[in-house]
Amino acid sequence: MNKLTKIGVSALCGSLASIAAANAGTMEVLGGATATWSTGDAGNIGNPIGMNTALTFKGSGELDNGTTFTLTVTGADQMGYTSGSMALTTPSMGNFTIVHAAGGAGVDRYDDMMPTAWEETNGTSLTTGLQTVAGVGTTMAVEWTLPSMVDGLSAHIAVTPRAGAGIVNDKASSGDTGASGGGYDIALSHNALVDGLNVFAARSVIEQDIAAGTGASGDRTQYVAGATYAIGSVTLGYQKSRDNMAQTANGATNSFYSNEAFGVSFNVSDNLSLSYGNHKSKNQLNSGPSVELEAESLQLAYSMGGMSIKIAESSVDNASYTSGTGNDNDGTTIALTLAF
Repeated sequence: MNKLTKIGVSALCGSLASIAAANAGTMEVLGGATATWSTGDAGNIGNPIGMNTALTFKGSGELDNGTTFTLTVTGADQMGYTSGSMALTTPSMGNFTIVHAAGGAGVDRYDDMMPTAWEETNGTSLTTGLQTVAGVGTTMAVEWTLPSMVDGLSAHIAVTPRAGAGIVNDKASSGDTGASGGGYDIALSHNALVDGLNVFAARSVIEQDIAAGTGASGDRTQYVAGATYAIGSVTLGYQKSRDNMAQTANGATNSFYSNEAFGVSFNVSDNLSLSYGNHKSKNQLNSGPSVELEAESLQLAYSMGGMSIKIAESSVDNASYTSGTGNDNDGTTIALTLAF
Protein backbone atom coordinates (compact mmCIF):
# COMPACT_ATOMS: atom_id res chain seq x y z
CA MET A 1 0.00 0.00 0.00
CA ASN A 2 2.74 2.41 0.91
CA LYS A 3 4.60 1.49 -2.24
CA LEU A 4 1.61 2.29 -4.45
CA THR A 5 1.14 5.62 -2.67
CA LYS A 6 4.71 6.59 -3.41
CA ILE A 7 4.33 5.70 -7.08
CA GLY A 8 1.16 7.77 -7.41
CA VAL A 9 2.66 10.81 -5.76
CA SER A 10 5.77 10.61 -7.92
CA ALA A 11 3.71 10.38 -11.09
CA LEU A 12 1.59 13.35 -10.04
CA CYS A 13 4.62 15.46 -9.22
CA GLY A 14 6.13 14.60 -12.60
CA SER A 15 2.95 15.70 -14.38
CA LEU A 16 2.79 18.97 -12.47
CA ALA A 17 6.42 19.67 -13.27
CA SER A 18 5.74 19.06 -16.95
CA ILE A 19 2.76 21.44 -16.93
CA ALA A 20 4.76 24.13 -15.13
CA ALA A 21 7.59 23.87 -17.61
CA ALA A 22 5.22 24.19 -20.56
CA ASN A 23 3.60 27.33 -19.17
CA ALA A 24 6.54 28.92 -17.38
CA GLY A 25 7.33 32.54 -18.13
CA THR A 26 10.09 34.93 -17.19
CA MET A 27 10.18 38.16 -15.21
CA GLU A 28 12.94 40.72 -15.53
CA VAL A 29 13.66 44.13 -14.04
CA LEU A 30 14.88 46.91 -16.31
CA GLY A 31 16.19 50.32 -15.41
CA GLY A 32 19.18 52.52 -14.96
CA ALA A 33 20.72 55.00 -12.58
CA THR A 34 20.41 58.61 -13.75
CA ALA A 35 21.46 61.74 -11.88
CA THR A 36 20.81 65.24 -13.24
CA TRP A 37 21.84 68.83 -12.60
CA SER A 38 19.29 71.41 -13.75
CA THR A 39 19.70 75.17 -13.91
CA GLY A 40 17.67 77.96 -15.46
CA ASP A 41 16.08 81.37 -15.04
CA ALA A 42 12.46 80.23 -14.58
CA GLY A 43 11.95 81.25 -10.95
CA ASN A 44 13.42 79.60 -7.86
CA ILE A 45 15.41 76.53 -8.87
CA GLY A 46 16.26 75.42 -5.32
CA ASN A 47 18.39 72.27 -5.18
CA PRO A 48 19.40 71.44 -8.79
CA ILE A 49 20.32 67.80 -8.08
CA GLY A 50 17.82 65.17 -9.21
CA MET A 51 17.82 61.39 -9.54
CA ASN A 52 15.72 58.97 -11.54
CA THR A 53 14.56 55.99 -9.49
CA ALA A 54 12.30 54.43 -12.12
CA LEU A 55 12.20 50.66 -12.66
CA THR A 56 10.30 48.63 -15.22
CA PHE A 57 9.13 45.08 -14.50
CA LYS A 58 8.61 42.96 -17.61
CA GLY A 59 7.09 39.50 -17.64
CA SER A 60 6.80 37.33 -20.72
CA GLY A 61 5.72 33.86 -21.76
CA GLU A 62 4.36 31.76 -24.62
CA LEU A 63 1.16 29.79 -25.21
CA ASP A 64 0.89 26.45 -26.98
CA ASN A 65 -0.30 28.01 -30.25
CA GLY A 66 2.77 30.25 -30.54
CA THR A 67 1.11 33.35 -29.10
CA THR A 68 3.44 35.25 -26.79
CA PHE A 69 2.35 37.55 -23.98
CA THR A 70 4.06 40.41 -22.19
CA LEU A 71 3.24 42.34 -19.04
CA THR A 72 5.02 45.65 -18.53
CA VAL A 73 4.71 47.73 -15.35
CA THR A 74 6.66 50.96 -14.89
CA GLY A 75 7.26 52.89 -11.68
CA ALA A 76 8.17 56.55 -12.08
CA ASP A 77 10.51 58.63 -9.94
CA GLN A 78 10.40 57.62 -6.28
CA MET A 79 8.67 54.41 -7.44
CA GLY A 80 5.19 55.80 -7.90
CA TYR A 81 3.11 53.74 -10.33
CA THR A 82 3.26 55.27 -13.80
CA SER A 83 1.79 52.87 -16.32
CA GLY A 84 1.30 49.29 -17.38
CA SER A 85 0.34 47.22 -20.39
CA MET A 86 -0.62 43.65 -21.31
CA ALA A 87 0.25 42.53 -24.83
CA LEU A 88 -0.60 39.40 -26.81
CA THR A 89 1.38 38.80 -30.01
CA THR A 90 -0.32 36.21 -32.22
CA PRO A 91 1.24 34.27 -35.13
CA SER A 92 -1.23 35.59 -37.73
CA MET A 93 -3.51 38.31 -36.29
CA GLY A 94 -0.97 40.83 -35.09
CA ASN A 95 -0.52 42.31 -31.65
CA PHE A 96 -3.22 43.21 -29.10
CA THR A 97 -2.30 45.49 -26.20
CA ILE A 98 -4.33 46.66 -23.22
CA VAL A 99 -2.91 50.10 -22.41
CA HIS A 100 -3.05 51.27 -18.77
CA ALA A 101 -2.08 54.96 -19.13
CA ALA A 102 1.16 53.80 -20.75
CA GLY A 103 1.18 56.32 -23.58
CA GLY A 104 2.88 55.59 -26.87
CA ALA A 105 -0.28 54.14 -28.44
CA GLY A 106 -2.40 55.52 -31.27
CA VAL A 107 -1.75 59.19 -32.05
CA ASP A 108 0.47 59.52 -28.97
CA ARG A 109 3.18 57.37 -30.56
CA TYR A 110 3.83 60.23 -33.03
CA ASP A 111 3.44 63.26 -30.73
CA ASP A 112 7.13 64.11 -31.29
CA MET A 113 9.09 61.93 -33.69
CA MET A 114 11.92 64.35 -34.35
CA PRO A 115 15.48 62.96 -34.28
CA THR A 116 17.35 63.76 -31.09
CA ALA A 117 20.57 62.91 -29.29
CA TRP A 118 18.74 62.54 -25.99
CA GLU A 119 15.27 63.94 -25.29
CA GLU A 120 12.36 65.61 -27.02
CA THR A 121 12.52 69.40 -27.20
CA ASN A 122 9.85 69.36 -24.49
CA GLY A 123 11.56 66.66 -22.43
CA THR A 124 14.36 68.50 -20.61
CA SER A 125 14.21 70.11 -17.16
CA LEU A 126 12.94 73.40 -18.63
CA THR A 127 9.17 73.67 -18.16
CA THR A 128 7.63 74.75 -21.48
CA GLY A 129 3.92 74.01 -21.07
CA LEU A 130 3.85 72.74 -24.65
CA GLN A 131 0.75 70.74 -25.59
CA THR A 132 1.09 68.22 -28.38
CA VAL A 133 -1.35 65.43 -29.36
CA ALA A 134 -2.18 62.33 -27.32
CA GLY A 135 -5.46 60.84 -28.59
CA VAL A 136 -6.69 57.86 -26.58
CA GLY A 137 -3.19 56.48 -25.96
CA THR A 138 -2.78 57.94 -22.47
CA THR A 139 -5.97 56.49 -20.96
CA MET A 140 -7.40 52.97 -20.62
CA ALA A 141 -7.46 51.67 -24.19
CA VAL A 142 -6.98 48.60 -26.36
CA GLU A 143 -4.66 48.81 -29.37
CA TRP A 144 -4.48 46.41 -32.28
CA THR A 145 -1.25 46.42 -34.28
CA LEU A 146 -2.19 44.79 -37.55
CA PRO A 147 -0.05 42.03 -39.03
CA SER A 148 2.33 43.15 -41.76
CA MET A 149 0.44 43.38 -45.06
CA VAL A 150 2.89 45.50 -47.07
CA ASP A 151 6.65 45.54 -46.59
CA GLY A 152 7.58 48.48 -44.36
CA LEU A 153 3.97 49.41 -43.45
CA SER A 154 2.85 49.52 -39.80
CA ALA A 155 -0.79 50.10 -38.85
CA HIS A 156 -2.29 50.58 -35.38
CA ILE A 157 -5.89 51.02 -34.22
CA ALA A 158 -6.53 52.11 -30.61
CA VAL A 159 -10.00 52.25 -29.03
CA THR A 160 -11.31 53.39 -25.64
CA PRO A 161 -14.88 53.24 -24.29
CA ARG A 162 -14.38 56.43 -22.25
CA ALA A 163 -11.52 58.78 -23.09
CA GLY A 164 -11.94 61.06 -20.06
CA ALA A 165 -12.18 58.26 -17.50
CA GLY A 166 -9.69 57.60 -14.73
CA ILE A 167 -7.26 54.71 -14.37
CA VAL A 168 -8.64 51.86 -12.26
CA ASN A 169 -7.66 48.41 -11.02
CA ASP A 170 -9.13 45.09 -12.10
CA LYS A 171 -12.77 44.30 -11.20
CA ALA A 172 -13.50 48.03 -11.14
CA SER A 173 -14.95 50.65 -13.45
CA SER A 174 -14.12 54.32 -13.64
CA GLY A 175 -17.60 55.80 -13.53
CA ASP A 176 -19.00 58.34 -15.96
CA THR A 177 -17.21 61.68 -16.25
CA GLY A 178 -20.03 63.18 -18.30
CA ALA A 179 -17.57 65.00 -20.58
CA SER A 180 -15.64 62.81 -23.02
CA GLY A 181 -17.14 59.71 -24.56
CA GLY A 182 -15.58 56.92 -26.54
CA GLY A 183 -12.74 57.45 -28.98
CA TYR A 184 -10.47 55.82 -31.51
CA ASP A 185 -7.05 56.44 -33.07
CA ILE A 186 -5.64 55.24 -36.39
CA ALA A 187 -1.85 55.46 -36.84
CA LEU A 188 0.21 54.51 -39.90
CA SER A 189 3.90 54.57 -40.79
CA HIS A 190 5.97 53.37 -43.76
CA ASN A 191 9.75 53.01 -43.89
CA ALA A 192 10.30 51.23 -47.21
CA LEU A 193 9.34 53.86 -49.78
CA VAL A 194 12.87 55.29 -50.03
CA ASP A 195 15.99 54.07 -48.27
CA GLY A 196 16.34 56.04 -45.02
CA LEU A 197 12.87 57.65 -45.23
CA ASN A 198 10.13 57.04 -42.64
CA VAL A 199 6.74 58.70 -43.09
CA PHE A 200 3.98 58.65 -40.49
CA ALA A 201 0.45 59.95 -39.96
CA ALA A 202 -2.31 59.49 -37.40
CA ARG A 203 -5.84 60.67 -36.62
CA SER A 204 -7.88 60.61 -33.42
CA VAL A 205 -11.60 61.19 -32.79
CA ILE A 206 -13.02 61.50 -29.26
CA GLU A 207 -16.72 62.00 -28.62
CA GLN A 208 -17.74 65.08 -26.63
CA ASP A 209 -21.27 65.34 -25.27
CA ILE A 210 -22.62 68.72 -26.36
CA ALA A 211 -25.63 68.36 -24.06
CA ALA A 212 -23.51 67.65 -20.94
CA GLY A 213 -22.76 71.32 -20.29
CA THR A 214 -19.11 71.01 -21.36
CA GLY A 215 -19.27 73.86 -23.86
CA ALA A 216 -18.22 71.52 -26.65
CA SER A 217 -19.36 72.25 -30.18
CA GLY A 218 -18.55 68.78 -31.48
CA ASP A 219 -16.12 65.87 -31.27
CA ARG A 220 -12.47 66.46 -30.43
CA THR A 221 -10.20 65.56 -33.35
CA GLN A 222 -6.43 65.34 -33.49
CA TYR A 223 -4.05 64.89 -36.42
CA VAL A 224 -0.33 64.42 -36.92
CA ALA A 225 1.80 63.84 -40.01
CA GLY A 226 5.51 64.00 -40.70
CA ALA A 227 8.66 62.28 -41.87
CA THR A 228 12.25 61.58 -40.89
CA TYR A 229 15.08 60.97 -43.34
CA ALA A 230 18.43 59.43 -42.48
CA ILE A 231 21.37 59.91 -44.82
CA GLY A 232 24.75 58.75 -43.59
CA SER A 233 25.28 59.97 -40.03
CA VAL A 234 22.64 62.75 -40.31
CA THR A 235 18.90 62.39 -39.66
CA LEU A 236 16.40 65.14 -40.52
CA GLY A 237 12.80 65.38 -39.41
CA TYR A 238 9.68 67.51 -39.84
CA GLN A 239 6.10 67.14 -38.61
CA LYS A 240 2.87 69.03 -38.02
CA SER A 241 0.02 68.28 -35.63
CA ARG A 242 -3.27 69.83 -34.56
CA ASP A 243 -5.61 69.34 -31.62
CA ASN A 244 -9.14 70.60 -32.36
CA MET A 245 -10.58 71.00 -28.86
CA ALA A 246 -14.03 72.04 -30.20
CA GLN A 247 -14.62 74.13 -27.08
CA THR A 248 -16.80 77.26 -27.37
CA ALA A 249 -17.85 77.94 -23.78
CA ASN A 250 -16.22 81.38 -23.54
CA GLY A 251 -13.59 83.57 -25.11
CA ALA A 252 -10.79 82.28 -22.84
CA THR A 253 -11.34 78.66 -23.89
CA ASN A 254 -8.89 77.10 -26.34
CA SER A 255 -10.40 76.35 -29.71
CA PHE A 256 -7.37 74.43 -31.02
CA TYR A 257 -3.60 73.91 -30.75
CA SER A 258 -1.53 73.92 -33.94
CA ASN A 259 2.02 72.55 -33.77
CA GLU A 260 5.03 72.47 -36.09
CA ALA A 261 8.33 70.77 -35.26
CA PHE A 262 11.64 70.03 -36.95
CA GLY A 263 14.90 68.49 -35.82
CA VAL A 264 18.30 67.28 -36.98
CA SER A 265 20.72 64.85 -35.35
CA PHE A 266 24.31 64.02 -36.21
CA ASN A 267 26.23 60.94 -35.09
CA VAL A 268 29.78 62.23 -34.87
CA SER A 269 31.00 58.77 -33.91
CA ASP A 270 29.68 55.57 -32.35
CA ASN A 271 29.91 57.30 -28.96
CA LEU A 272 29.10 60.96 -29.64
CA SER A 273 25.90 62.46 -31.08
CA LEU A 274 24.54 66.00 -31.41
CA SER A 275 21.04 67.30 -32.15
CA TYR A 276 18.93 70.42 -32.49
CA GLY A 277 15.15 70.49 -32.15
CA ASN A 278 12.56 73.24 -32.52
CA HIS A 279 8.86 73.04 -31.68
CA LYS A 280 6.36 75.85 -32.33
CA SER A 281 2.82 75.68 -30.99
CA LYS A 282 -0.05 78.15 -31.31
CA ASN A 283 -3.15 78.09 -29.13
CA GLN A 284 -6.19 79.72 -30.67
CA LEU A 285 -8.80 81.10 -28.31
CA ASN A 286 -12.46 81.36 -29.23
CA SER A 287 -12.03 85.11 -29.16
CA GLY A 288 -8.99 87.33 -28.78
CA PRO A 289 -5.44 86.92 -30.05
CA SER A 290 -3.63 83.60 -30.15
CA VAL A 291 -0.24 83.03 -28.49
CA GLU A 292 2.62 81.17 -30.14
CA LEU A 293 4.95 79.16 -27.93
CA GLU A 294 8.39 78.29 -29.26
CA ALA A 295 10.74 75.80 -27.62
CA GLU A 296 14.16 74.73 -28.84
CA SER A 297 16.89 72.47 -27.51
CA LEU A 298 20.54 71.85 -28.45
CA GLN A 299 21.74 68.50 -27.12
CA LEU A 300 24.87 66.37 -26.81
CA ALA A 301 25.16 62.73 -25.75
CA TYR A 302 28.40 60.82 -25.15
CA SER A 303 28.57 57.17 -24.12
CA MET A 304 31.43 55.14 -22.62
CA GLY A 305 30.36 51.55 -22.28
CA GLY A 306 27.56 51.43 -19.74
CA MET A 307 27.89 55.11 -18.82
CA SER A 308 26.60 58.12 -20.76
CA ILE A 309 26.74 61.87 -20.27
CA LYS A 310 24.01 64.06 -21.79
CA ILE A 311 23.69 67.83 -21.95
CA ALA A 312 20.74 69.92 -23.13
CA GLU A 313 20.69 73.69 -23.59
CA SER A 314 17.02 74.64 -23.95
CA SER A 315 14.91 77.76 -24.25
CA VAL A 316 11.22 78.64 -24.48
CA ASP A 317 9.38 81.79 -25.53
CA ASN A 318 5.85 82.38 -24.19
CA ALA A 319 5.93 79.36 -21.89
CA SER A 320 2.51 77.83 -21.21
CA TYR A 321 1.11 80.08 -23.97
CA THR A 322 1.54 83.22 -21.87
CA SER A 323 3.18 86.18 -23.58
CA GLY A 324 5.67 88.50 -21.89
CA THR A 325 9.37 88.50 -21.13
CA GLY A 326 8.72 86.78 -17.80
CA ASN A 327 7.73 83.68 -19.76
CA ASP A 328 10.85 83.61 -21.95
CA ASN A 329 13.23 81.24 -20.18
CA ASP A 330 16.47 79.33 -20.68
CA GLY A 331 17.71 76.20 -18.93
CA THR A 332 20.55 73.69 -18.85
CA THR A 333 20.18 70.00 -18.02
CA ILE A 334 23.17 67.70 -17.41
CA ALA A 335 22.59 63.97 -16.91
CA LEU A 336 24.83 61.08 -15.92
CA THR A 337 23.34 57.65 -16.66
CA LEU A 338 24.62 54.22 -15.65
CA ALA A 339 22.86 51.34 -17.43
CA PHE A 340 22.19 47.97 -15.82
